Amino acid sequence: MSRSLAVARLAQPGLGHLTSTAVLGIVLLALAMLFAGSHMASAHEFKVGDLEIEHPWSRATPSGAKVAGGYLVIANNGNTPDRLVSIVSEVSDKAEVHEMAVKDGVMTMRRVQGGVEIPAGGKVELSPGAYHLMFMGLKQQPKQGDSFSATLTFEKAGSIDVKFSVEAIGSTGEH
Repeated sequence: MSRSLAVARLAQPGLGHLTSTAVLGIVLLALAMLFAGSHMASAHEFKVGDLEIEHPWSRATPSGAKVAGGYLVIANNGNTPDRLVSIVSEVSDKAEVHEMAVKDGVMTMRRVQGGVEIPAGGKVELSPGAYHLMFMGLKQQPKQGDSFSATLTFEKAGSIDVKFSVEAIGSTGEH
């Protein structure tokens, strides 16, 4: 392509004053902003002390439900274990850490006395079918697309306010 043809193509309405280098720069800047925006939109992490709380989420509940589950991952980047000892939420009268297990074909769910330990340098995943948070006495129904606040309290790191994203009723929390 000759230089005059390339310049003529850039002389189209709205681009006449831009060089090919400027157009390339604008395109790269737009792509960088798009990437940065999508990364920030997906970030759903909280930090207190050596602990990182990743993607707190819950499922939408059907009308009239009195309980909802809460799920998240807690990573301990420190050299000493810590323990999630309590949770308080605006969405319910009461919240507890529970454990679900299946033994001899029978599913059981029970409150975890004393909270759940997060080992030094390790992670604990609170997920459907395992350790999870139980929000009891719902004051409002969690609806898909909404969020609600809760305060997690740890034995050593202290308390932190987090937001639980509400996903679809059957969600597994995978993204």
